[in-house]
Amino acid sequence: MPMTITEKILAAHAGLPRVEPGQIVSVKVDVALGNDITAPIAIREFRNAGAKRVFDRRRVVLVPDHFAPNKDIASAEQCKVLREFAREQDLENYFETGEMGIEHALLPEQGLVVPGDVVIGADSHTCTYGALGAFSTGVGSTDLAAAMVTGEAWFKVPESIRFVYTGRLGPWVDGKDLILYTIGKIGVDGALYRAMELTGPVIEGLGIDDRLTMANMAIEAGGKNGIIAPDGVTRAYVEGRGKRPAVYYASDPDARYADVIEIECGTIRPQVAFPHLPSNTRPIDEVGQVPIDQVVIGSCTNGRIEDLRRAAKVLRGKRVAKYVRCVIFPATQEIYRQALKEGLIEVFLDARAAVSTPTCGPCLGGHMGILAKGERAVATTNRNFVGRMGHPESEVYLSNPAVAAASAVLGRIASPEEVAA
Repeated sequence: MPMTITEKILAAHAGLPRVEPGQIVSVKVDVALGNDITAPIAIREFRNAGAKRVFDRRRVVLVPDHFAPNKDIASAEQCKVLREFAREQDLENYFETGEMGIEHALLPEQGLVVPGDVVIGADSHTCTYGALGAFSTGVGSTDLAAAMVTGEAWFKVPESIRFVYTGRLGPWVDGKDLILYTIGKIGVDGALYRAMELTGPVIEGLGIDDRLTMANMAIEAGGKNGIIAPDGVTRAYVEGRGKRPAVYYASDPDARYADVIEIECGTIRPQVAFPHLPSNTRPIDEVGQVPIDQVVIGSCTNGRIEDLRRAAKVLRGKRVAKYVRCVIFPATQEIYRQALKEGLIEVFLDARAAVSTPTCGPCLGGHMGILAKGERAVATTNRNFVGRMGHPESEVYLSNPAVAAASAVLGRIASPEEVAA
C-alpha cells in the first residue's frame, strides 16, 4: 500500500511494514529535546518515575536558550537544573552559553538531526526539522520525560496535506512569505493534527535556510509536523555534518492525502501578518501607514545566515530611524561567526542596530527586547499573539528579514523596494 513520507518514517520507527492515518503507534525516537523552560519539568517527572539513567546519553539533547544568558535568578535556577542533570547523566549534547544557539537552528547545524529521523522536543517549533526530511514535532514535558526513560513516544499517525508550490518567486519574497501566505490561506487550524508536506518546484529551488523557516511555522497552521522530502540540497547540507546515517524517504506517487493545495507563487508579494494571529496576513502593498517602535530580526524562524544577509542587503549604508530600536539575533554562535566574517555585523552596527548573542529572549517576551504598552514591533519571529513580546497592549507584526530591515530604516512597516538600492 502506498504511503506518504510521514507514514513511512513512523512505520520504520514503529517496526511495522506500514501504518495508516488514525493508527496509534509507539515509535523509537532518534532525538529527545528539552530547553530551559520545559526540561526542568521533564527532569522532575523523570525522577518521579524512579528512573536513574536516560535511555541514551547521546540522544537526549538539552539547550538552555530561552532565558539564557540568564536574565534573572529564576532563569538561573532553571538553567542550573539542566546543567546538573546533564552532568549527572553525562549527556553528550548539552550546550552551555557560549556554545549554544537557538535550539531549532543549532540541532541541524550540529548534525544532530538527519533525514529519516523521528525527533520530539518539548517545544512547539520542533517541527522545524521536517525541512531535512525528518518527522519532528513538539510534545509536552511529561512526554519528553517518558521518552528520556524509554526512548519511545506514541503518536496517532496524522493524515497528510500536500502543498504544491509552483511559479517564480518575485523580488524580496522568500520562504517566510510562502509560509505566511499559506497560513493566511488556510488559517491557524487549517492543518490541525495533519502533516504539512511541502512540495513543488519552488520548494525544490529553496535553500535549506528557507526550508527550515517554512517547516518551523507548520505549527502555526495547527500542523502535527511540516516535512519536505530530502533531495540534493538536503544531502549537500547533511553530508559532512550528520552525526548518524541518513535515510532518504519520499512519498509514493499514489500516496493518499486528505487534501492537495496548489499555490501559484508568481503573484505573492512580501507578506505581513498583522496582530494577533499569524494567519492575519496582507501583502506589503496593502499594509498602509503603520509606525513602529522596534524591529526584531532573529529567532528560530529567521535568525540564520541567509536571513542576516537579506537584512544586511537592506541596511547597508542606511541608518535605523530615530527613536526606533532594531535588535538582531544570530541564531547560533556559528552563524554569528559567519556574519562577522562576511562583514554583516559591521553593517548592522553602522546602521545603529543592536546585535545580541543567540537567545530566544524577545520572541516570547522573555528579555532583550520587551515591548511597552502601546508599542509596535515588526519581527521575523513566528508568533504575534496578544502579549507575545511584552505588554498585552503592544502589537507584533510578522515579516521576512528584508521587510523588517526596511521597516527599521523608515520607522514604519515598509517594503525593501523603498529602501534598498
